[in-house]
Amino acid sequence: MRRKVVSLLSLNEKNAFNNVTHSRLLHDIKKRKVSRLLFKFVKNFLKDQCIMITIDDYMMIKRSININISQDFLLSSILYLFYNANLLEACNNIKLRTSFTNFMNNVNILTYKEFMKCNCKVLNEIYDRCEQWSKTHNIKFLMTKHELIHFTRTSKWFNMKVNVKLTRHQIDLKSDIRILRIQLNFKLKWVTYMHHVEAKLVIKQKIMQTIIKSTWDSSMTTSKQIYFTMTRSLLSHEVII
Repeated sequence: MRRKVVSLLSLNEKNAFNNVTHSRLLHDIKKRKVSRLLFKFVKNFLKDQCIMITIDDYMMIKRSININISQDFLLSSILYLFYNANLLEACNNIKLRTSFTNFMNNVNILTYKEFMKCNCKVLNEIYDRCEQWSKTHNIKFLMTKHELIHFTRTSKWFNMKVNVKLTRHQIDLKSDIRILRIQLNFKLKWVTYMHHVEAKLVIKQKIMQTIIKSTWDSSMTTSKQIYFTMTRSLLSHEVII
């Protein structure tokens, strides 16, 4: 059995929520054969919205506004899944050994083969599909935020310096990459992520020390004793020891 190497291309969509085309969104929702009631609800949500400002006795006349798929709306995350559904179908390919994960504007394409150049060739082909989707859905990808990483525990068997060139733009190869809040290392070890967590803990500890010093004028050790003996017992057992 030949050894295989895994390559991951991470893409970032520019202002994804603000660039959603309402007509395309409704088309994609209808394509997924959702219920008429849900389709009508979304359609009404996107149009015929009004705003009226009242200050003391003054009341402004109602004005029509266009609702964008803003990230502030709780419904936006669900609607954007429908908007990206076609991209998911285009990038998941069993023959090419590609899988696709997407969380809001963060797109990740994963593939694995025996040779690094084959992986890069596949990623180029899948990226072309992403570009076709972006043209029909009014979405642009940020080239400056594209990242490439190769995963393998046996790096000596592969040329780990092979890059991907997308639309005449060279994508820098990374040894570590961040997917959402997880820090991944090319050797599939958790050392990088642990260092990342420790660095964040040091910052949070300094913030806590500053707050405790200004509020209680005590040390971190004394404050922890107060917390465990009084605050925690009160929250857990509703009694003060």
